[in-house]
Amino acid sequence: MRILIVEDETTLNKTIAEGLGEFGYQTDTSENFKDAEYFIGIRNYDLVLCDWMLPDGDGVELINIVKAKSPRTACVILSAKDDKESEISALKSGADDYIKKPFDFDVLLARIEARLRFGGTNIIKIDDLVIDPDEEKITYKEQEIELKGKPFEVLTHLARHSDQIVSKEQLLDAIWEEPELVTPNVIEVAINQIRQKMDKPLNISTIETVRRRGYRFCYPKKV
Repeated sequence: MRILIVEDETTLNKTIAEGLGEFGYQTDTSENFKDAEYFIGIRNYDLVLCDWMLPDGDGVELINIVKAKSPRTACVILSAKDDKESEISALKSGADDYIKKPFDFDVLLARIEARLRFGGTNIIKIDDLVIDPDEEKITYKEQEIELKGKPFEVLTHLARHSDQIVSKEQLLDAIWEEPELVTPNVIEVAINQIRQKMDKPLNISTIETVRRRGYRFCYPKKV
């Protein structure tokens, strides 16, 4: 899973990123509104962790941008404001959670994990199709499908962002730890394996190719 950390305190930003990295999360970091907005425009995130007070903008406004692009992305506000009114305001403005500074990293990690579970980013259920990322397992009408590794991760990422067209570059950034070391062709290989091992045997279609733009999860096809 990929998380965007938006925090202008350099040491805290680095500490959070390193800590999440130890637990297998891929992270991007920003110390200001402008850079964070750029990342949001080019990548898909499972969760955005954002400080309220940024040097060039408002973290709550940034969360509104995230939600406008991807309503399923979980958004958590970090803030030194410890009054009840601020917390209520952030939550009513679109934040999914509110964590007061200073905080213990273990508590932050637990809150992130809980928010991702609550947000439905683990088990994905769409009609008769069930994708379980934790178990790397897919079932269709109670029949288990043999799809593992990168093709499974590509399918899962597209399913999580089914309301969006996802480019090859975005898939590489989200799934490969060192995307600069692989070519976009690996995406085509993964898509082909999904279609051969899953779609064709089941007589369904899960991924649509959008010419010159990328791919979109399309199961079930809307009439």
